[in-house]
Amino acid sequence: MSGLVGTASAYASATVVNAIATGRGAAFGVDLKVHARVELIPGSKRITGELVGGKRESPRLIETCVKKVLRYLKLEGTYGATVRTKSEFPIAVGLSSSSAAANAAVLATFAALEKSPPPELVLDLGIDAAFEAGVTITGALDDAAASLYGRGVVTDNTARKVLKFFDLDPRLKILIYVPPGKFYTSKVKRERLRQITDGVEFAHEMAMRGDVFGALSLNGVLYSSALGYDPLPALEAMAGGALSSGLTGTGPAVVAVAKPGDVGKIERAWRRRTGKVIITKPASKL
Repeated sequence: MSGLVGTASAYASATVVNAIATGRGAAFGVDLKVHARVELIPGSKRITGELVGGKRESPRLIETCVKKVLRYLKLEGTYGATVRTKSEFPIAVGLSSSSAAANAAVLATFAALEKSPPPELVLDLGIDAAFEAGVTITGALDDAAASLYGRGVVTDNTARKVLKFFDLDPRLKILIYVPPGKFYTSKVKRERLRQITDGVEFAHEMAMRGDVFGALSLNGVLYSSALGYDPLPALEAMAGGALSSGLTGTGPAVVAVAKPGDVGKIERAWRRRTGKVIITKPASKL
């Protein structure tokens, strides 16, 4: 029997304030996407997932997302599913690949059933799935909301509340330096972050006041220090004219926000390093 097919996409996001230390964060959407395709199979109970191009990555999160949607709609056991995601950006480097995959998988499952869920439901189901799959510490509402809305958000992850929205100038450029290697958020030892809690609180207050660029740079210094990353790529970007630069997520990627005229200087500095450089722009609402 042929299945019901749905497709959807969600954005990557970059960190302004990482919520792991305090439970409160901020992030903004970046114009790179994860695409999901879900096929619901009547009469089956099996849900299988695949991350296209990510053979070593576990599909548990996206499988759990489909299961959560079917359970919410009281269709668990009525349909099985295959779910596939494909990312335009590297996985597990700090660009919210998990949150974007969760959003896309949830949306694609609803799309297969020709349903349009409210954003808050998409976020709740994706966050619940991320906790169940063990890929998050705080629930990552900041990353998930920035990914889903294609905007900037300041959040209280613990309370699952978006405190404020903001938008970056669409003329700005986003540069991302991706060194070799991956890092999974679930591996963070939170005791290493106690020393930076006060600083991260201050960065969150800066973001709430509208000083997004200051918050991003401060957050990057704090987390680079706590997690043992080299701060020099961010400093090179700032020396090249970036408005802001710092570690994104739990790394290892570094993000910079710059005016178009300064992109060349920052790119040249980063291309002298091992790794890759991605040049994109702020997300626009999906």
